[in-house]
Amino acid sequence: MRIFLIGFMGSGKTHWGKQLATCLKMPFFDLDEVITSKEKRSVPEIFSESGEEYFRVQEKNMLETLVDENASAVVSCGGGTPCFFNNIEYMKKYGLVVWLNTNIEVLVSRLLKQRLERPVLKDIKDEELRAFIIKKMNERRMYYELADVTIDNENDISVSEFAQTILHA
Repeated sequence: MRIFLIGFMGSGKTHWGKQLATCLKMPFFDLDEVITSKEKRSVPEIFSESGEEYFRVQEKNMLETLVDENASAVVSCGGGTPCFFNNIEYMKKYGLVVWLNTNIEVLVSRLLKQRLERPVLKDIKDEELRAFIIKKMNERRMYYELADVTIDNENDISVSEFAQTILHA
């Protein structure tokens, strides 16, 4: 079984992905980390040196490689992964897609603390962040809503509850 975690940046995909993989005894892959390891440069460096289009092609290729090489895995996808090419359809064909739906205010709070790590946020002022998140979320929601499972990621739940929600979907 392959489980693909999708959602807006800051929604907790990597956090939950690592825990879920441990709980289910499956390998874990953070798609951005796999790309940066292969590229030998950070996501912000890839964006600034090669552009977003280049990054999205690498993201698609690496997603397909992970599927080809792993019959079971938990994959934490980038926030934009499901929105490009046929990625969402591809993930649904080869696994279970889980959307971590996170409240806007929670995202604002988390992303204010993580702005330097996020290439698309580097030029956005603090007071503009909320509007940016709302705009991007509105653009991406239609892709996120195609997930097989939606988990409202605001309540404190245990890893086993998280896993059970996914496995019983």
